[in-house]
Amino acid sequence: MSRSESEVGPIETPVRPRPAATVMLVRDSKAGVEVFLMKRSGFGMFGGLHVFPGGKVEPADEARRWGELTSGPDDEQASAILGLARGGLGYWVACIRECFEEAGLLLATDDVGNTLRLAAPEARTRFAVWRDRINAQESGVLEAMCVTEGLLLATDQLAYVSHWITPVESPSRFDTRFFVARAPHDQQALHDGRETVQSEWIRPEVALERFEAGHLKLISPTQKNLEAVSGFDSTQGLLEAKRSIDPSTIPTVVPRITKRDGDDFEEELEILP
Repeated sequence: MSRSESEVGPIETPVRPRPAATVMLVRDSKAGVEVFLMKRSGFGMFGGLHVFPGGKVEPADEARRWGELTSGPDDEQASAILGLARGGLGYWVACIRECFEEAGLLLATDDVGNTLRLAAPEARTRFAVWRDRINAQESGVLEAMCVTEGLLLATDQLAYVSHWITPVESPSRFDTRFFVARAPHDQQALHDGRETVQSEWIRPEVALERFEAGHLKLISPTQKNLEAVSGFDSTQGLLEAKRSIDPSTIPTVVPRITKRDGDDFEEELEILP
């Protein structure tokens, strides 16, 4: 299918996409791998959609200090993975921040590499306060939490899996990197009740079946990434498979929307070199 001005009208200068990061949280179950999906509130451009935790890369996510407060690649290495000149580590940091903000799961370790556990009620309460402060957009809170609690953001636990850019025609655009990570044990995933109003652990195959039946509202990046994590028996196998991919071979995907009669449209996924 080709796209032309006669089909959608003249194109003004496209909006520059903002950097964004999204994470597919996965866990093992008796039925197989499950992924965490949330339903967004009915407001905004993504209202009512089922999504993974994620959002914009903020300037604070790119602060130089994060090289000392993360356990994975430094900025040079992270940027090389994403094919960027600089600023790559900010995507990893944003991924973990958004995950904590929206899902309540914090991918972090102590200074000897032990994954953060929040089994004790006192710890859950303490970190709930940190989460509330971050969601209130207090400046420097994520860094303060890491320093105060003696934590490193576990960027080494994230595997980079895909790259999507919002359609050129959209009034708001995002240049989004998708990651996958195993959900930490002894932490409870929970939507924030504001931006997201429902959440569940679900097998990717079941989510796709519900989408086809019209019971889940997905956009193509979510659908295609669900397909990419389907068919695995364990999170170990899934993560090993994704980490074995050469990141330089991960394509950039840009959906192209062609309007038809009424509210109908067709979508073509353009793969950029």
